[in-house]
Amino acid sequence: MSTIPQVLDDVLYPKIEPYLEGMLSVSDHHTIAWECAGNPEGIPVIVIHGGPGGGSQPSYRQYFDPQKWNIIQFDQRGCGKSTPYASLEENTTNHLVSDIEALRKHLNVETWHVFGGSWGSTLSLIYGISHPKRVRSFILRGIFMCRRSELNWFYQEGASHVFPDAFEPYLNHIPKDEQHALISAYYRRLTSDDVEVRRNAAKEWTRWEMATSRLLPDPEYLDKAEDLDFAVAFARIECHYFINAIFVEEAYILNNTRTIEEIPTVIVQGRYDMVCPVKSAWELHKQLPNSNLHIIPDAGHSMGEVPIAKALVEATDSAEKM
Repeated sequence: MSTIPQVLDDVLYPKIEPYLEGMLSVSDHHTIAWECAGNPEGIPVIVIHGGPGGGSQPSYRQYFDPQKWNIIQFDQRGCGKSTPYASLEENTTNHLVSDIEALRKHLNVETWHVFGGSWGSTLSLIYGISHPKRVRSFILRGIFMCRRSELNWFYQEGASHVFPDAFEPYLNHIPKDEQHALISAYYRRLTSDDVEVRRNAAKEWTRWEMATSRLLPDPEYLDKAEDLDFAVAFARIECHYFINAIFVEEAYILNNTRTIEEIPTVIVQGRYDMVCPVKSAWELHKQLPNSNLHIIPDAGHSMGEVPIAKALVEATDSAEKM
């Protein structure tokens, strides 16, 4: 009789360390950190982290069989180990797409699988639309296309109806006369010349997202808001992208799916994802005839939730054949 996995260790591969790390200069201003783990002769996969501004994580390596995959990660501009820290200068979606291509060429990779969740799904899709011949397959989680409706749902009104207790501190950090436009209000504070103003806003912005990322709230996620090194880069860069509608036209991804419709795509989506509701995954799936959508009935947004992790590992185990 099979047992139902209860913890991440039941479904993920063992922890591994990178076999190669480096820094790649992508402009006069920015240098991005990158790493490779697993099998140097394995199937290449680029792992695109969330946020924007979230940074890569050691645990991401564990979603792939290390004997079969060459697991490539990088920190997007301004976050993680990339420099300069929390910089918004020359930091747009097109810059990040260019950086992914620069890294591909630097590592002499011809084509690769593309793995990303949340903002990582956004950037994965935009990269694929720009460079479809470089993508063997997409493995995506928590679909986010950064349309006005999606931003309004999470940062203004929508998820607030489900998590009013977690939303209240995020809302009340902003004076009442500015609460009609919370992203703009936070952007002003996150770009303030006052360090304490930036830090306090970053903490509330980050805490709101961490409080809603799992079906069952996790205290360890909430602790990320207390890590100001993480929170400041995460909140500043994320808000910078959102105030600028990620520097692309509204509905850019759905308007350009024809470019990527032949690419095999697996979408893993939590039914109760409060950060990136399932509607976006559904709409994307309907426009990608070569996609498979797996709606996980007992999960929220985080790839650290066991049912989502299990589905992602199953997807990477299958994708090696593509």
